[in-house]
Formats: sequence, C-alpha cells, structure tokens
Amino acid sequence: MTEKIIGFAQRLTPIALIGVGGIGKTSIVLTVLHDGRIKQRFGDNRWFIRCDKFPASRTHFLRFLSKIIGAGIENPEDLGPLRRHLSLKDMLIVLDNAESILDPEGPSGQEIYAIVEELIQFSNICVCITSRISTIPPGCETLKIPTLSTEAARDTFYRIYKHGEQSDRINNILEELEFHPLSITLLATVAESNQWDTDRLTREWERQRTRVLHTQHSRSLAATIELSLASPMFRQLGADARGLLEVVAFFPQGVNEKNIDWLFPTISDGSNTFSIFCILSLTYRSDGFITMLAPLRDHLCPKDPRSSSLLSTTKERYFTRLSVVVRPDDPGFEESRWIASEDVNVEHLLDVFTSVDASSKNAWDACSRFMDHLYWHKRRLVTLGPKIEALPDSHPSKAQCLRDLSGLFHSVGNRAERKRLLTYSLKLLREQGDDFQVALTLRSLSDANRQIGLSEEGIQQAKEALGIFEQLGQMVHQADSLLSLAWALRQDKQFDAAEEAASRAIDILSEKGEQLTVCEGHRILGQIYQSKDETKKAIHHFEVALEIASPLKFHNQLFWINFSLANLFSEKGRFDDAHARIQRAMSHAVDNPYLLARASRLQAKCWYKQHRPKEAKSEALRALDVFEKLGAASDAEKVREFLNKSTPKRWTRMMNVSPSKQYCLLCVLTVRV
Repeated sequence: MTEKIIGFAQRLTPIALIGVGGIGKTSIVLTVLHDGRIKQRFGDNRWFIRCDKFPASRTHFLRFLSKIIGAGIENPEDLGPLRRHLSLKDMLIVLDNAESILDPEGPSGQEIYAIVEELIQFSNICVCITSRISTIPPGCETLKIPTLSTEAARDTFYRIYKHGEQSDRINNILEELEFHPLSITLLATVAESNQWDTDRLTREWERQRTRVLHTQHSRSLAATIELSLASPMFRQLGADARGLLEVVAFFPQGVNEKNIDWLFPTISDGSNTFSIFCILSLTYRSDGFITMLAPLRDHLCPKDPRSSSLLSTTKERYFTRLSVVVRPDDPGFEESRWIASEDVNVEHLLDVFTSVDASSKNAWDACSRFMDHLYWHKRRLVTLGPKIEALPDSHPSKAQCLRDLSGLFHSVGNRAERKRLLTYSLKLLREQGDDFQVALTLRSLSDANRQIGLSEEGIQQAKEALGIFEQLGQMVHQADSLLSLAWALRQDKQFDAAEEAASRAIDILSEKGEQLTVCEGHRILGQIYQSKDETKKAIHHFEVALEIASPLKFHNQLFWINFSLANLFSEKGRFDDAHARIQRAMSHAVDNPYLLARASRLQAKCWYKQHRPKEAKSEALRALDVFEKLGAASDAEKVREFLNKSTPKRWTRMMNVSPSKQYCLLCVLTVRV
C-alpha cells in the first residue's frame, strides 16, 4: 500500500485514502511523507494539514493553507491570491481527517469541496486526502485502507506489549478485533501500562471486550467511533440512524441488502440510509450483506437486545418468516431457501433471544422451524443443542425442538445421537398425551432404528405409528408410516411384506397428490426389487422416481435415487454407468458434506472392483475424514473396515502389479464397503 501511494505521489497523482476511524490512514500517510524518496522529490514542500484542528469554514481553510505555503496573505477569499505561491514548486499537500471539512452536510462543505477540487487541478501539486467519508473530489486515485495482515497485527501488538510471551490466546483476541490497527494499539498499550500478563489480559478482554480499549491518555476506541457518529452527514439521517447501526452490529453477517425494506418497514428510503453508512465508512458491503468491523460491532451492539425497538421489529420479521412449514412439494419451498444465506444471523438471533427469555414459547417455536429450514436447505448442526436439552421437560416446545434437532443429526449421519434425541422426545410426548406427535416421532424413530440395524424395533415402531394414524384418520401419515414399515421390512429381508407396504402407501399418496412421498415409495420399491435381484423392475421404479423428482427439484430424493442406481450398476459390473450416476448424485448433494462422503464411499467401492486400488483408497480416505468430523460413527466404521481388510502392504502390492495380476489379487482381497 505504501509503495503504491509513493508511486502516485512521485507522479503528482492526487490520492484519497478512505477507511473507518482507526484503520491507520494517518500512520500510512505520515510514513509516506517521511520516506526518503518523497523527501528527495519534494524537499521542504511537504505539508501536513490536520483538518480537524480548525473550524470547518472556507475562510479558516484558506487562511491555514496560505500560512503553511508561506504566501503571507491573511484572509484570501479564494485560491486566486495564492496561485503564484502554489505554482512555484512541486509540492505534496496532505489533508488529514478531511471528512471534517468535506462533509457535504457541513456548514461550508460544498465551498471547501470546490476549493480542494480546484487545488487538485494544479499540475505541480499532489494532494493526498485521508478521510472516513468517500465523497472526495473526482480525479483522485481512491484507495480503501484494509485492516492489518495477521503478521502485521502481531508485530504491532508485541512491539508495545512486553509483559507476556506470544500466545494463541492473544492471537485469538487480535483476530476477534479483525486486526483493526487502533484497537490493537490500544489493547497493547492498556495491557503494557497495567503490566497485565497473558492470563490477566485474556480475563479482562473476556469481561470487558472493547470497553477495555481506553488508555490513561484518554485515547479510546469509543471516542473514535462516536466521532464518526457526530458528523453532520450522520446526524442528518435522523433519530433512527443509530438504531439501524445497532441492528447491523447485532447480526454476525450484518444486514442482507435485499431485505432492507422488508426488515425495516417503518424506515423511509432505508437503502439510501445504508448507502450513507458505507460512505461514512461505518459499514461496508460484503457478499450481499452490509456489515461492519468487529470493534465497531462490539461497541454499537445493544447491551440489552430487548431495548432496541428496531431489533425487536427485525426479530419479529424473522420469526414470522420462519413460521412457514417447509415441505418440498409446497409452493413456498423455493422461497424458504433464503435460510441458506442467512442461517448464521438467524442462529445468533435465536441464541440471544432464547437466552434473555428462556421460557418464551415464541422464540423456541422459531428455533424449531429454523432447524426444519436447515434440514431441507443447509444440513448442518447448530449451537443451540445444549440449550434445547437444558429446557425443563415441561416446556411446551422442548419435545418438538428435540425432534427437529434429531433431524439435523440424521442429516450429518450421526444416527446414534438421532435415536437418543428421538427417544427423549417420544418420552415427553407420551407424558403429554399428544397422540399425533407421538405417532410422528415413532415413525422417525422407526427410521432411526432401521438405519442402525435394529430392524425389529423399526418394524414395531412403524406399526404402532400406523395404528395411531389409522385411529386419527390421517391418510397421508398412514402412507408415510407404511413407507417406514417397508424400509424396515426390507432390511429384515421380508421382501414381499415390504413390497406390499410400499405399494399400499403409493396407492394412498397418489390419490392425495403427495408427489414427494410417492417418489420415495418408488425408490423403496426399487431397493426391494434390487434386493430380490429383479434388476429390470428395480431400474423401472428408480426411473419412475426420477421422473417425479426431476421437474420438482427434490434434490435430496434425486441424490438418493442416483446413488441407488449407482450402487445397482456397481453390483452388476456396469462401472461406467455407476460412476456417471455417482457424479449425478453429487450434483444434488447441495453442499452437504455427509452426502458427498457417502458418494465417495461408493466411488471407492467401484474403483476397487475395477482393480484401481489407488483411486479406491483415495476416495475411502476422503470419505473417512468427513465422517469422522461429522460424528457419523457407523459410516466411518464401514470405511475403516474397507481399509483395514486390505493392509498397507497389500494396497502397495496391488498398485505396483499389472492389471491382470491385480485381478487375481482382487479375487483374494475382495472387500465390501
């Protein structure tokens, strides 16, 4: 950055350094001003003007300019009387903190702007502006000043702080400050002057956060931020401006630009207000969001979220949006994909509001819906799990939250945890006497037991769920239970009974128009016929399922249908078809690491059967790494079995012999994934 500015200055190109307060603009320009090349280029004609040290008026600016260049003119009206002196030699004029005189809402902002614009036109003058406001005269090379690099941040801190060794804990604090130069300098100064060791510094940071950034010389981060908020341009935005910044500060991702009008219906021209925040360097745009640096967030975030009316409005807007029931065959399914880009914000919102009011049913119901949205659109675990389990068993939302949480564990392959949570939820629901919810949970528990190999338990639970739904007259849920029963019966090798259950379900669902579940029914039939070695029938049902799922973009079903076809083709030795189906399956994994790992595991199986042990091992290790990170224990164990049954020595042997010999070895070392 410094080298680039020096290059511009040597060519007399006007420069503007723009950035938030404390980002290091003044430090950079002072480094440039005292650089040997700049001294040689301009000699004594290097002027540094602190624009915040005199009143923001045309008269004061011109008087100060006349004084530093030695013109001797007491009160020039414009640049006319100063032209001769300004034109004598090449010079570098730095206007530091220029936002104080160039603020368009300031009393003389437009007049001073015009003078600076005229000053830039001098061919022998390089004007260098540092400002928090990005409204600067045209013709300037504008440079947005970034935060420090990791290495520079550490060097800055440890150049001041001498009372402790380098520590990961300190590095983590610097990272939390997003390597903001002023914040790092203040932290190091406070820690050094108080002679805090690393432990004490860490404790003070955890206790006070950015409130600790206040030195004995009355330098503070808070004062720097409040100075930005005191600008005429900011005050012109009205009483709600600070409240809007508090909302931006509250959310880790900031505010989605597309949602400004929706989130803040009472704010007129909200988009323009947020644009001005960016002009003032209070916020910046990042991947479609308006956000701010961590030190500003920490200072501006409301200490009591309930005290902010705008944040409360925002919360209700999100909770209303989450209230939509998500099902792939419902019209609003595509619209609910918004959660994939705002999941971090919503999770933080729920974490905070379930903490400040743990008994709130509204917040916990929103939590349940949030997990349901994630299940369909961004399958991952949430940080809310321990809080859900810590709720009193009598809390009306606990059982539902446990069930939705179990779905997320299912989506990442942690079947044991899924079963535990479902069992807990079922216990609570039985105590409450809610038969409908009991039956729903029994059906999910049937699937969970079947997936960990407990087919007999799965059969019994599916039958119990079916009986309850029959008593309640719930036809669609009867069909769902029949499908769960079909899966469990197939695993128990009761193929005819499984086929009958799946066929009954399809008959019911076809009448009700439940296309997603009809699709699953055909996939189950495909699996059943595959188990019965009736390949043509199996492929037929998989293809019917594809015909249903493809136009409706049922990505989860499309993954498993293609996965099932790939597995079938692999069993039949049709490896090219198998690999093609694996690639199609992966295209529908929607960034789901568990599904991608399942595809890698199947890919390993195919490569091994093709006598390609090197590729097989690579795919297996890739899958194992993901399964272990996700806690998908049973999947990880299957991959380990695949790897362990062929020792490293045997893998090496297969990699170094001819294909014909590989085939002979393969016959001896056959393994199953």
